Amino acid sequence: MILKTFKLGGVHPPENKLSSGVAIETLPLPARIFVPVSQHLGTPAKIVVSRGDEVKTGQLLATSAGFISANIHSPATGKVFKIDEVPDQSGYKRTAVFIDTKEDIWADGIDTSPDIVREIKLSKEEIIQRIADTGVVGLGGATFPTHVKMMVPDGKHAELLIINGVECEPYLTSDHRLMLEHGEEMLIGTSILMKALGVKKAMIGIEANKPDAIDHLTGLAGQFEGITIHALKVKYPQGGEKQLIKALTGREVPSGKLPIETGCVVDNVGTAFAVYEAVQKNKPLIERIVTVTGNAALKPSNFMVRIGTPVQHLIDHAGGMPANLGKLIGGGPMMGKALVSPEAPIVKGSSGILLISDSTAKRVPLKNCIRCSRCVSACPMGLEPYLLQQLVEHEMWAEAESNRIMDCIECGSCQFICPSGRPLLDFIRLGKSTVGKIIRTRKN
Repeated sequence: MILKTFKLGGVHPPENKLSSGVAIETLPLPARIFVPVSQHLGTPAKIVVSRGDEVKTGQLLATSAGFISANIHSPATGKVFKIDEVPDQSGYKRTAVFIDTKEDIWADGIDTSPDIVREIKLSKEEIIQRIADTGVVGLGGATFPTHVKMMVPDGKHAELLIINGVECEPYLTSDHRLMLEHGEEMLIGTSILMKALGVKKAMIGIEANKPDAIDHLTGLAGQFEGITIHALKVKYPQGGEKQLIKALTGREVPSGKLPIETGCVVDNVGTAFAVYEAVQKNKPLIERIVTVTGNAALKPSNFMVRIGTPVQHLIDHAGGMPANLGKLIGGGPMMGKALVSPEAPIVKGSSGILLISDSTAKRVPLKNCIRCSRCVSACPMGLEPYLLQQLVEHEMWAEAESNRIMDCIECGSCQFICPSGRPLLDFIRLGKSTVGKIIRTRKN
């Protein structure tokens, strides 16, 4: 059987799925959690609690403060110790609600039973409102508010829902375990998203290195109208939104445009599961699955973690901090970023924590570009990474924009494949930030 994939670019890093066979473990709460009010793309939420307040699990802590924003709920029962700033996983200080935790007392109206609710009773409009109320955002990494994605712009038409179960980042296995252990709930969530969008068809793409998940969901999908499961070739970045659309449908998202231009809406399997819990259980997004792994990890694990839990708490329950740790990374090794401190909290977009040994964490010695063009061949967006790096180095912002620097999806394929160890992605990220600011200023 010929497996589907995108055609342009891509690389094949070692998979290193060390925790793929490890069942999800519910992590106990720490004594104190730190809940940032900016865990989503867009405007930070506005805090509605005060120091000294007693809060219940699932209670609203901060309310959406704009069109692109999302509610934040308490992941635990306890007392608001203070409202202060806490360094996030990138080291930037973010406003957060500090909560001293107690035994769970859930807010009214939340169904905490393990019973699976299959019948979808809410209307399209009620589904979108429930998703907004419960603070669901994209769990594939972008954290775009899901209710906004369901509101298709005037003049556009959604034809197809694509659910991303690819998980192409090396090491990470949180989506894999979710599909195996909560496949039925995820498929119900997919049906809910189909109803919200008004589409009759959904395609779930999964890389062929997860045959157990493919078989499991294929067996379940027969119970759900319009949902099909598709095995994909193992190639990075297969899970990129534009690459997944190309692989499954052959359609191509135009430069500078969104997937809806192709009639497609893409959501992650974790998002579909969160939508199930929101709509069928009235449960806010207060926890997620996080993989703790890496070649220095003592006990590779998959944890169900409450939002706001310090990274160190996960590491402690995964065997502790290894003596040979060279780098701590939030996310996967290709697109993730080095953590400044293990005290940073888990947020809605946290998919994994990588512990990389000191022997492999070091970058290869930097050499001159040899004009081999491997970065060009590897780029799934058809860009010229070597050129973009040079333009950014020389602060040639107009030229960087005209050479489509904003189309870069920051997958890191160019930097991975470069034999000279050039920091291509580092410069392109810097360039995107600067060019993005210039574009926004020009529009205003």
